[in-house]
Amino acid sequence: MAKYSTGDSSGGGDGDSCELCGTASSQLSKANVEGAVLLVCPDCAPHDDNRKTTSDEGGSSGDSSSGSSGGGSDGPKDRKKRAAQRQAEVYDAAKGDSTHWEKEGTNYEGDRLPYLVSDYGDRVSDARKDADRSISDLADELDVEEADLEAIEDDRATRAGVGGSVVRALEEKFDIDLVDE
Repeated sequence: MAKYSTGDSSGGGDGDSCELCGTASSQLSKANVEGAVLLVCPDCAPHDDNRKTTSDEGGSSGDSSSGSSGGGSDGPKDRKKRAAQRQAEVYDAAKGDSTHWEKEGTNYEGDRLPYLVSDYGDRVSDARKDADRSISDLADELDVEEADLEAIEDDRATRAGVGGSVVRALEEKFDIDLVDE
């Protein structure tokens, strides 16, 4: 019967049998198996998680290069350190730097896009066409970006980061309701 360990090989016996399969062997090496550091025989060495990550094939049973596989891992302390580093990377990615997508000079806190009616794009497009205006002319008249007007007419104002002031200007200009209040 195999004896299982959490990495301490000081659990009785002289450590002369594999902690995975129970086979007596004088060629035991440390292996990380599903998070537990075990002393394993050469036949069980391919189950070492560290070996799997370095050579995706799992290695052959005769491949016991240094007698200790751990890839520099000292156990739970290193795992906690790696987990903390990964979490910090995720936090940094989530926090991110928004300067690459923000329009220069736009104050999104002061110019929030309100909730829009479901057909706001069609309403703006129809009103613009009824007034016989091109997107370019309307953009010049309202002093807004053409891209913002195109985004509104394509129902993608939120994704394009259009400010609420553009929507309010269109409502006022064409006397239409775009905000879902």
